[in-house]
Amino acid sequence: MSLDVTFLGTGSAYPSPCRGASALVLRREGQCWLFDCGEGTQTQLMRSHLRAARITKIFITHLHGDHFFGLPGLLCTLSLQSSAEPNKPPVDIYGPVGLRSFLWRTLELSHSQLLFPYAVHELVPTRDQCPAEEFKDFSGWDRDEAAGQGPPGRVLHLDPGQDSYLLEEDEQLVVRAFRLFHRIPSFGFVLEEKPRPGRLNVQKLKELG
Repeated sequence: MSLDVTFLGTGSAYPSPCRGASALVLRREGQCWLFDCGEGTQTQLMRSHLRAARITKIFITHLHGDHFFGLPGLLCTLSLQSSAEPNKPPVDIYGPVGLRSFLWRTLELSHSQLLFPYAVHELVPTRDQCPAEEFKDFSGWDRDEAAGQGPPGRVLHLDPGQDSYLLEEDEQLVVRAFRLFHRIPSFGFVLEEKPRPGRLNVQKLKELG
């Protein structure tokens, strides 16, 4: 399995002419996974060797603007560059509670109709992830109004006795989110490669002693 990482933006607070806001891409066997999507991310993608159309998963660490304000624009650009395919799998987007409401509301207000499906999987934070006065519960936002209208997706709670959220798992990788302490609830993401048995010629080893 081959993995490589491209940093699209490492700036903080706002983009500059020569440095984008937070965003990086992990490329894995033809797929691109985007981690954070600050302003200017799609411009940085155009300057890179990467193909934005290959983005299949997006992970947002927290809801400070410099980490996700570029997301609606990127999704709209991806839609403009794609064609309607009835069986196309959704782009999976992971992030803190509130992200689904933000995306659904932004795309509705701008009359943006995406030509591909997307799903938002929200991580429910715990109150010890930020100062008490900064913690806000966004879990009820648009719940009634968006029912049946907003994007599909899971709501992921931290299981009792666990220290991480299981996001994805296949034969090669396990992807988890873990809690970080910041001014607002934040998450880090871990990609753990599963152990792979080696390929040894047992008979040859025996012959060699």
